[in-house]
Amino acid sequence: MKTKSPYALGLAVLLSLLIAIPADTWASPQTSGQRAGEVSRLIPAVSIARGPKSITASPKSVVNWQDLVNTQVNARARIALDDGSVLNVGSESSMKIVKHDAGAQQTELELTYGKLRTQAQKIAKPDGKFEVRTPAGVAGVVGTDFFVGYDVSAGAMNVIVFEGLVKVCNLAGVCVLVKAGQMTNVRNGDNSAPAPPTQAALDLLVATTNDTNVGAPSGAAGAAGAGHLGVLGTVGIVAGAVGVGLGVGLSRGGNSTQRGCKPNPETGLCP
Repeated sequence: MKTKSPYALGLAVLLSLLIAIPADTWASPQTSGQRAGEVSRLIPAVSIARGPKSITASPKSVVNWQDLVNTQVNARARIALDDGSVLNVGSESSMKIVKHDAGAQQTELELTYGKLRTQAQKIAKPDGKFEVRTPAGVAGVVGTDFFVGYDVSAGAMNVIVFEGLVKVCNLAGVCVLVKAGQMTNVRNGDNSAPAPPTQAALDLLVATTNDTNVGAPSGAAGAAGAGHLGVLGTVGIVAGAVGVGLGVGLSRGGNSTQRGCKPNPETGLCP
């Protein structure tokens, strides 16, 4: 009687183990749980939805890929991403960090509703991107500092650029370029181009800054951050970018009626 080789027996055992292991074990690892950054400052109450769990956020709370950051009434959160970008989430907002690969400069955010001001690091990689997606459209960074708001009831996405350029597209891929000091809007289900960019009124720029400003920690670093994110910093950036007087050019431009909507007289945004 022939005796089976120990090598053959070992191979048989190995094959049986491989067959027993579920197929999804060999699939690509899930991106959830991978660190994207941390909460640097907040005004309670802010929560982080991570899978089935809801975590009460606090300064230094880690934010991972696929985390959903939710702010309640009067709450705000500042999130420092690992590549140096900063996200300022306004009150009554819900924002998901789908992906943030600092090394590859690949960032994808989803704003389900509410307000978000983003200060993104300059994209240096040829295939790098930094995008904020809403149910109505997508804002892609060409510059560094911009605001995105999405009103669920109106299905309207509003974008205001503070510095650089932002490419704003509807879901059909029709896009416009928005410069510093300008604003545009796009509506859910509208396949025509986003509204032609118009100059944003100074009071709207200030209000938008206040709506997403979380304040700054004490000390020199905090003062520097407040200067960049605060009202005075916003006014200085936009005034220099558009090359007009603060009380003249910005105010006039913001009174233009945007395509497809009548701006709210108090905010200048589409309802």
